[in-house]
Parts: sequence; C-alpha cells; structure tokens
Amino acid sequence: MEQTRLGATGLKVSRICLGMMSYGDPAAEAWYLDEERAEPIVRAAVDAGVTFFDTADMYSLGRTEEITGRLLSTLFAHREDYVLATKVYFPMGPGPNDGGLSRKHVLSAIDASLRRLGTDYVDLYQIHRWDHETPIEETMQALDEVVKAGKARYIGASSMYAWQFAKAQHCAPTRFVSMQNHYNLVYREEEREMIPLCLDQGVGVIPWSPLARGLLAGSRERGGGLRTVRAGSDSIAGDLYEDADFDVVDAVREVAAARGVPPARIALAWLLGRPGVTAPIIGATSERHVDDAVAAAELRLTEEETRRLEAPYRPHPVLGHT
Repeated sequence: MEQTRLGATGLKVSRICLGMMSYGDPAAEAWYLDEERAEPIVRAAVDAGVTFFDTADMYSLGRTEEITGRLLSTLFAHREDYVLATKVYFPMGPGPNDGGLSRKHVLSAIDASLRRLGTDYVDLYQIHRWDHETPIEETMQALDEVVKAGKARYIGASSMYAWQFAKAQHCAPTRFVSMQNHYNLVYREEEREMIPLCLDQGVGVIPWSPLARGLLAGSRERGGGLRTVRAGSDSIAGDLYEDADFDVVDAVREVAAARGVPPARIALAWLLGRPGVTAPIIGATSERHVDDAVAAAELRLTEEETRRLEAPYRPHPVLGHT
C-alpha cells in the first residue's frame, strides 16, 4: 500500500487508517468484536500494508486500547513499524477530573493509555473534542509536556470549528499536525472552512466516518430499513443523516454498478481523492471491509463519475462536533 506524509510532517502513514473502535467488549455493544474475532481482521489489514491505527481511551472504556496494543505487538516485529494514534477527552470515570482537557486529566490520561496499549509512546495523541470548560492555552501546554516527555511524537485534534482550531494553533508551543474530522460524500461541510485551513497550514486530514456510519456502504435503506447489527444499534447515525442523503447513496450505487465494484469502494475512492485527505479512518468488522478499503486506495474516479457522485449533495447543519 502507498505510504504518504501526514500533512507537512516527515511521518509516513498508509493511505488507509484502521479505526479500532469496533474491537472491544461485546457485552457493551452488540457490534463490538472481542480480541479473538478482531485478530484476523487486523491481520488482514497488516498483510495488505496498513501501518496506521487509530483508537481512543473511551472506546469500550479502555478495552479497545488493550486489544489494540496486544494485537499490534504480535503482528509487527518492531514498534517502529507502525503508527499508533489514540485520543483523550471523554470521561473515563465518574469523578470531576476523569474527563476533559485539563492539564490534570491530559497528563493522567496519556499514562493510562500507554499502560493499556503496552507501549512507551504513541505516535499521534489527539484531543477527541473541544473542551469548553478548560482554557485552550492550558490544554496546549499540557500536550506540549506530553511531547517533550517522549510520550507522544505528534499531536492532533478532532472535530471542532475552524476558528477553534486556528486559536489552538496560535497559542500552541507544539502545534497540531492532523485534523480528524467528520467528512464523507453525504457530509461535506468541512470543505467550507476546516479543510481550506488545513491545506493552508499543512495539516493532514484523517476523516472519521468515511462511509457515513455504513450509509454509503448499504447498511441502511431509505425509509429507515437497517441491514446490519451496527446499524440496528447505532443511535448516533439518526442524528447525523437523513432520508435526503439517500440521493447521494443512489448515485454511489449507480457508479459502483457501472464499475462492477461494491459501493464502499467508490465512496472511499472519492474521499481519498479529495484535497488534503491523508488517510480515511475505516471501521472493519470483516475482512471484506479491509479488502474494499485497500482496493479503494488503488481506484481512480473519472471527472464524470466525480460529478455524478457530488451532484445530489445537500448542505447540512454542522454535525459531529459534540
């Protein structure tokens, strides 16, 4: 698989990033896969050349980090052979300082993540959301300490407004090198402000939900039909997407049918071709999902196909920042 630089850094990552959120405690969510079921999927990604893996402390309340650490340590000969990212912000316990982006929590959270991951450092430490209760100067100073202590090589951010990202960069001793934002064929509002900012500043874009929580891959049908376990238990998708978005889904299906490939490959190929996008973060609960993502990295859409895919788009309110 092609390796590319993360934004303007010298760090090389695979064009596909495997999101690890699907691997955790099945008792918590029906669509979580335990470690035994996750192993062949992660192995397939590694065999295909994926070297970039993203997780977060709050996924399955730490279980996902534990699974991620164990699997990657067995599938790679050396820690330097893969790029590992995790995130901090959401509550990890009932206490008043068990979440957020205060200096207290950030410095505690990175140590807890490293213990669960079984590593001395992460390559990319990201703030999962904006903390309205902590001055951003405090957060950026704490992240700078994390980097200087050798516990993270780089820092990144996730969904927020462009003005917030610019403010954080302005006061940062160590600046964010990546933006993990909500971006796909049915949600393109990031093209208005955030992505132009990232392009101007050399920040890598690593979109989450590149298939719109399965919508673009066929997990949902117009009118509310649900076709997968994940779709049946995903309450968030109903807040992000609506029936009008199926006009885009229909266009994806038409282009995919003409190509003779699954719709997921077309949707991912479109995203991989967008300016500034380094690596979409894909979720995989089967080896087929990995195959589609890997194949999408080699698929080049024509200008006419791109126009057909983009034509049905309808503007959305800002979604995914909370």
